[in-house]
Amino acid sequence: MFLYQLLSFFFAGGGEKKEEPSSGYEASRFKRGDLLEVPRTLFTHFGIYLGEGRVAHLIPDILPALTRDRAAVGEAVTNRRLILGVVAKVASVRVDSLRDFAYGSPVLVNRTDDVCKQPPLDGERVAERAEKLLGAVAYSLLWYNCEHYVMYCRYGMAISYQTYQFCTTVRKIVCSRTSSYLTALCGAAFLLFLGCATPAPLLATLLLSFTIWMAA
Repeated sequence: MFLYQLLSFFFAGGGEKKEEPSSGYEASRFKRGDLLEVPRTLFTHFGIYLGEGRVAHLIPDILPALTRDRAAVGEAVTNRRLILGVVAKVASVRVDSLRDFAYGSPVLVNRTDDVCKQPPLDGERVAERAEKLLGAVAYSLLWYNCEHYVMYCRYGMAISYQTYQFCTTVRKIVCSRTSSYLTALCGAAFLLFLGCATPAPLLATLLLSFTIWMAA
């Protein structure tokens, strides 16, 4: 499913904005330092509200690596630019309008305060932290993404619940009994196909299957 959605960006005209919500993006709904989120096609995107309709957010973007045209780089980051930025690990913390930050999706106030054990910092301090980090940053889809950035600004902890949930899901899939059975079966079939009866490949196959079994 993820691969299908990813390919659709490039081969089915992906990257176009959704129809904007009829309610628009009223800045009066938000306070300086609020943690905002918008649902995008493959994930939830996060930002810190700075006031006056401006949002600071960390976003992958391939364009700064390809051109020095500030006007072009300053335009709203399309989904296509974003995906290529993820692949190239090129990102920056930038300030956009609420409309450009949302990119056609509704803007919501994130409710992590209700579940996070760490109390949030004062709104003004959150916004100041967000502003100090503007500019190019090292990017990693799993280890430093937009959620790590906003969580550090608001709570002082660079963590990502999306990353945690993804890794947990992968672990459940990889480290399962079914996976250990399939690994052993595929390994045995591969050895039989090659006619390889030496102890080393057989031992490696058994060890890998046993490791997955014990981790399950």
